[in-house]
Amino acid sequence: MRRFRLSLLTVAVSVASLVVGMQAAAAATVNYVALGDSYASGVGSGSYTSSSGSCLRSTLAYSQLWANAHAPTSYVSVACSGANTTDVNANQLSALKSSTTLVSVTIGGNDVGFSTVMQDCVLYGTSTCVSEVNAAENTARTQLPGWLDTTYNGIRSHAPSAKVVVVDYPRFYHDLWYCVGLSSTSRNKINEGADVLDGVISAAASRHGFVFADVRSAFANGHEICDSNSWLHSVDWSNITQSYHPTAAGQSGGYLPAFSAGAA
Repeated sequence: MRRFRLSLLTVAVSVASLVVGMQAAAAATVNYVALGDSYASGVGSGSYTSSSGSCLRSTLAYSQLWANAHAPTSYVSVACSGANTTDVNANQLSALKSSTTLVSVTIGGNDVGFSTVMQDCVLYGTSTCVSEVNAAENTARTQLPGWLDTTYNGIRSHAPSAKVVVVDYPRFYHDLWYCVGLSSTSRNKINEGADVLDGVISAAASRHGFVFADVRSAFANGHEICDSNSWLHSVDWSNITQSYHPTAAGQSGGYLPAFSAGAA
């Protein structure tokens, strides 16, 4: 009887070891590629790698933070500041392989002219801001779906077996009475534009069977512009590039948890 029990114990230990080994092997075969624009590259968080040049890829971007925590078999970010869907198609999809198992992508803001809209809202006031956000919303509704479909189809054809996590954009302003700068009308209109953009991105992700990771609730929990603990840069005339981008805390506290949940 004692030998029988020892034999059962040996089998149990062997099975447990096999399961752990299989889990470790599975974890060790994650090949991760990060695609997208400045929100994916980490603009606004600092610590940019010299090799990334004007793409401004940061060691504090959500993709790098995830890779640091999970030690995938391979990780590369080809995200680039200023990229739109056409740039992803032409310059980033080649980083994907048939062996790629995980992809993140944040794209679409530049396709609807996000940076120009925000700049003009600051420079020219409420009437211009409302008009340009309306135009951007129209582009988002009528043209962006097709542009995203092309990019998402390209992702799937280059990485047929990968889990694809589509990460969106935050709303920018907490419209508090003491918030200076833009008018309340402009702030709320910009937030509306972000919601329209994210809605189009979410619908496209769903059409393609991709995971949609929404960062808005994390930023809305006391971390929008005008909040005392904002995770977003407001307009910064000394470094205009980082204006309206997440800080390092926004990448780690807002983007990383949303992507991590989607990648799980």
